[in-house]
Amino acid sequence: MNIHHLRASMSAMLVPGLVSGLVCAVLALGVHDARADEWHTSSSLVGGSKYGENFERYDYVNPDAPKGGTLNSTVLGTFDSFNPYIVQGTPAAGLVQFGGGLLYDTLMEQATDEGSVSHPLVAEAYKYPDDFSTATYRLDPRARWHDGQPITAEDVIWSFQTLKANSPMYNRYYENVTEAVKISDREVEFRFDQKGNRELPKIMGDLAVLPKHWWEGADAKGNKRDITRSTLEPPLGSAAYRIKSFKPGAEIIWERVPDYWAAKLPVKVGRENFDIRRYRYFLDNNAAWQAFTKGGFEDVNSENSARRWMTVYDFPAVKSGDVIRKEFKSNARANMQGFIMNTRRPLFQDRSVREALSYAFDFDTINRTQSFGLNTRINSYFMGSDFASGGLPQGKELEILEKYRDKLPPELFTKEFALPRFDTPQAERQILRDAVALFKQAGWEIRDGRMVNVETGKPFSFEILETRQDAEPTISPFIEMLRKIGVTATLRIVDTSQYINRVNDFDYDMITMVLPQSDSPGNEQRDYWSARAAETPGSRNYSGIKDPVIDALVDRVIFASDRDDLIAATRALDRVLLWNYYVVPQFTRPDVWLAYWNKFGMPEKQPEYIGADIDSWWIDPEKEKALAAKHQSAN
Repeated sequence: MNIHHLRASMSAMLVPGLVSGLVCAVLALGVHDARADEWHTSSSLVGGSKYGENFERYDYVNPDAPKGGTLNSTVLGTFDSFNPYIVQGTPAAGLVQFGGGLLYDTLMEQATDEGSVSHPLVAEAYKYPDDFSTATYRLDPRARWHDGQPITAEDVIWSFQTLKANSPMYNRYYENVTEAVKISDREVEFRFDQKGNRELPKIMGDLAVLPKHWWEGADAKGNKRDITRSTLEPPLGSAAYRIKSFKPGAEIIWERVPDYWAAKLPVKVGRENFDIRRYRYFLDNNAAWQAFTKGGFEDVNSENSARRWMTVYDFPAVKSGDVIRKEFKSNARANMQGFIMNTRRPLFQDRSVREALSYAFDFDTINRTQSFGLNTRINSYFMGSDFASGGLPQGKELEILEKYRDKLPPELFTKEFALPRFDTPQAERQILRDAVALFKQAGWEIRDGRMVNVETGKPFSFEILETRQDAEPTISPFIEMLRKIGVTATLRIVDTSQYINRVNDFDYDMITMVLPQSDSPGNEQRDYWSARAAETPGSRNYSGIKDPVIDALVDRVIFASDRDDLIAATRALDRVLLWNYYVVPQFTRPDVWLAYWNKFGMPEKQPEYIGADIDSWWIDPEKEKALAAKHQSAN
């Protein structure tokens, strides 16, 4: 799974590039030209890296990019912790729930320009037997903490044990990993409880390595540190940045480590160029937007709304050329984005009800009237990839599904999954009739203009929880369409911290969320769909799915025998998820839209896999000086 797209703040979840390496790519899934139990310096789940054995740096970076300057960013909400790996607290920007973020290095880092490819960082190589029962990582002897102490096998083992015990995401990601054992001073072997999990040896490289000696030590007051609790003591790290200063809940400033041990590794060449990364917190996105338009608070703004992209970028700095709008091409797959129904609530436990609610989202009108026709309706959890289901099930996918036929919706086998289209003036009337009929099947009917339960008379009403004011143009038409069939839905906007806490505790009726997928679905699927994840606070099973068939299909994906088997198993999982209507799919767009103040130099091309790698940009002193002069004269 590609984890590095996940960002530090909750806004990343409504959305999601690092690498280090030396030589050759390796077998992990669907590649048969490398022998197991030999040391490999890069890994791939979809074939060899395009760099082969001559990987010296990314082909898009400027190896002579200058270091220096400040990258300013804004974040919504607040923060109260520097420990992102527990459910408690709200982590500061720059820290991530999975992976190392700005502070910690991982064993290996995932590539910015290739899907499902990783290269060495803390570990210089890894190996595994041909039954995929273990994975052994060999540490780079140069790897150091910011205090100069070496990163050790004990650090790796302690990190694995600690993160699996305390992080819901790591716990399910490494569910089949039973222990980490020191083989030598530089080698750690991870042992698995099952064979044939072809992805698992490779994704052990996603493990963030934490400093055992620091976390087991005491703070300046002599108090013993506790990684199971939140903290505002800046932790010791190993990555390119460390915390320079902070104002709790308001600002955090990261500084580049000048003697960073990995600075000259091939994937670090030409990257991580900013001396300072400053994050300022705002209570709402309108204030953050105003700060961006004035300059000095946010240097790069990522735009997700087609309506805003086409209508609001007309402020003076854009007209003068001080702010540049640019579209970056991306070939990364689309993520599922939609209204997620919490089936822990009795209101959403009937599939007919969930299907009826899905009918009430008029994508076509919203796309035409608000989005200038720039968006595409999502029709798969794995849209844009070989893993997306389509048509009727056939071949190996059908063979997998036949085993569960009596537990699946019959139409899954006879009809192609399709969401209703509001493409004619008459369409709305018929679609809403169909929705009312589905409600009737589930024991609901319209009385005096309200959808009520036939037995109890209780009205059908629910709340959509949000943290972004600019989500209203998408949500309000959905609410209005539901009103036409007697369903009462209300929008409640809360601050970011409250939103994070409520989502972690599954305390909501419906939320909007993005469910990112990778080029090689695998162990992370447990965190999305498993019954165990549904009961674990902080998991990404936002829908609360507890279905034995889906659990079985997730295992079928994880233990796929080869690439073709993985495709068939994932399509089967996708189809079952779609036909159970856990999510009202919204829309997607293939390109990355960025608006940025004209203070940067950047490589001529950017990696099309992720669209844009801001870590490969740098501050251009002359451009920055010109901007400062304009700002001073304007004031």
